[in-house]
Amino acid sequence: MGTGAERSDSELLALVADGDRAAFRELYDRHAPWVLARLRHRCSDREVVAEAVQDTFAAVWRSAGRYDGRGDVGAWIWGIAIRRLIGLLRRGGRHQHVVLGEQARDDEALLVSAEDQVLVGVEHGDLAGALLRLSPELRAVVQATVLDGLTTREAAHLLGIPAGTVKTRMMRARAELRGALA
Repeated sequence: MGTGAERSDSELLALVADGDRAAFRELYDRHAPWVLARLRHRCSDREVVAEAVQDTFAAVWRSAGRYDGRGDVGAWIWGIAIRRLIGLLRRGGRHQHVVLGEQARDDEALLVSAEDQVLVGVEHGDLAGALLRLSPELRAVVQATVLDGLTTREAAHLLGIPAGTVKTRMMRARAELRGALA
């Protein structure tokens, strides 16, 4: 394995699985800033986002040994992060209490962005079932481009496939989702 900045994410994750705190710090420093930025685009509550980032990297520390080596480590971390965010929103009941420009009636009510509501809907609504029925390849493209907001080029890099394949899979996914939700 390489040393310092030349180590790949996969090498770092293997070291983390063995309890290497320095490797974990390097992996955290490399990925936490973009995870934080992307989660902030999904949720308006900075405390929830900060908790989701903390939970994400705690999960990375605990489950590094379960990474199977398929796909990009960044995609694996992002999958954990978005699930942690959705879990926090669901657990806190934040998707149930929406206040738009008026004083909340109960202490639990929060201002919730439309994106927060959509994320919870994706996890629990008709769309969730339709997404789960997609093949893993199509679902990964939808997640990367639609839910994560990546460009075709970014999704291609993240998923390790050509940009044309991302476009083709997205076209197929749209057709399948239209049929499932009609």
